[in-house]
Amino acid sequence: MPTGAARLYHVSATAKPTRMASAAANTARRAVGKLSPPTSCMLLCDIQERFSPVIYKNETVVQTAQFMTSVAKALDIPVVGTQQYTKVFGPTVAGCFANATDLESTPIFEKKLFSMLTPEVTAHLSAMEERNSFLLFGIEAHVCVQQTALDLLELGHDVHVIVDGVSSQQPIDREIALQRMAVAGAYLTTAQSAAFML
Repeated sequence: MPTGAARLYHVSATAKPTRMASAAANTARRAVGKLSPPTSCMLLCDIQERFSPVIYKNETVVQTAQFMTSVAKALDIPVVGTQQYTKVFGPTVAGCFANATDLESTPIFEKKLFSMLTPEVTAHLSAMEERNSFLLFGIEAHVCVQQTALDLLELGHDVHVIVDGVSSQQPIDREIALQRMAVAGAYLTTAQSAAFML
């Protein structure tokens, strides 16, 4: 058994790898991006009527939004929506929800910033401290969706971008935005994949 200074060295030398292994395990757990209903929240970004004719594969975006909001309802996961300058771009597309009452009961925040994280939305989300995984879908991928994802990542949250529920007017903007978000640390997934993980 080492004594004196040798013992101190022995203790510190054995404790350090243990702490490092524990930190690595925590990082690995977070890095895999698993989803769980009690810690998840869905964000519906600016799927509005005026955008419908100009968004690439808009019908798929709306169908995916309806699927995701139905999953949220079934699993008791909150949904938070935004509308960009409603006076100009119109209300949220009704088809994003299976029925009108679901749309009416969902908090939809007016915004003039690109990111969804306006002061009002941030305050609303802060009341749900246990929710740290965000499933994000909507438009446009390279503007509002991307800026929302980056803001959430910067705050230390997990971000799961539902790729079949995200688009832009131009396919190239969508493609590059998805790459940009993935490089920044967002998880790219599909509606079906996310739903089965939940």
